[in-house]
Amino acid sequence: MLERHEIDLMKRVVVGKGTRTELAKILKSLGYDGKVLVVTGPNVWSEWGDEVQGVLESGGYRVEYVTVREPTVEEAQNVMRKINFEPSVIVGFGGGKSIDIAKYVALKLNRDVVSLPSTTSHDGIASPFSSLRGLNGPTSMRTKTPIAVVADTEVIARAPERLNRAGIGDVLAKFSAVRDWRLAHVLKGEYYGSYAASLALMSARHVLKYVSLLKGLMEEGLRILVEALISSGVAMCIAGSSRPASGSEHLFSHALDIIANRPALHGEQVGVGTIMMLYLHGTKLWRKVRKVLKTLNLPTTAEELGVSDDKVVEALMLAPKIRPERYTILGSDGLTREAAENLARVTGVIN
Repeated sequence: MLERHEIDLMKRVVVGKGTRTELAKILKSLGYDGKVLVVTGPNVWSEWGDEVQGVLESGGYRVEYVTVREPTVEEAQNVMRKINFEPSVIVGFGGGKSIDIAKYVALKLNRDVVSLPSTTSHDGIASPFSSLRGLNGPTSMRTKTPIAVVADTEVIARAPERLNRAGIGDVLAKFSAVRDWRLAHVLKGEYYGSYAASLALMSARHVLKYVSLLKGLMEEGLRILVEALISSGVAMCIAGSSRPASGSEHLFSHALDIIANRPALHGEQVGVGTIMMLYLHGTKLWRKVRKVLKTLNLPTTAEELGVSDDKVVEALMLAPKIRPERYTILGSDGLTREAAENLARVTGVIN
């Protein structure tokens, strides 16, 4: 008998220049009125907050906003303590931490959440999962699928370039994540959804196809990246898990966060992990991914991540212990130090 899971999809996706000005209209079209809680970051709110609040108030909404600084459960609980009204809908406006906390708060308050991303740093902008510290380990939990994603390329283009580029690494990770998922299906009998897997792979192939446009990260390139990230989020919704988007490369990144205290951006670490995991899977695609990451000015080595060679080796050894229930190419027992060193060296991650 097939394992049961629920498919919870968003209702609206609006991508383009100036879409923030349509926020009130979009909320009304979805049936929300009254009060809106905006969960945001201090930097993005200082730049765009007055305008976004004005758009919502002109549309007849009462607005309350809370700024967050750290992607933690404690910060999410602080948000719930600070609000003075019962919102009809929650808007996550900002980068990964703001949207992840908004999705968590939406779950706890049993409200819908709208994603208004200010960067393309990772695929959490459209996924039903939140990565918050203070959970059972540095991984993710099922929260709320955004009812809508409103991606304003004008806002995103103003974000630090490094943040926007990091999302490329998170998209390319789907090449190894899907292979891990298929392997777990074959060896462990885990549910595998071919449609969700194909959708995730399509987002990664989309990035490979448009490397030239992504290099400059002008508006057209940002739109391609946003759509690829949203596609990855939809794949997770269809799968009912993060499997199509998160595998051994994410476990490596989580392990590196523990060992080296989050030395680089999530998408940067995941990109380097993808190079190594694709090598383990026995596909020559690892070379192409490494070349694309280099072309797009993303890290491909321990030095570029800002960590020592030893830390990378330790992270490779720790990675499978992060989520023992999630079978990947790293196996259940993980890599020996010798195997980890060899993997990192042969792929050029360490010298």
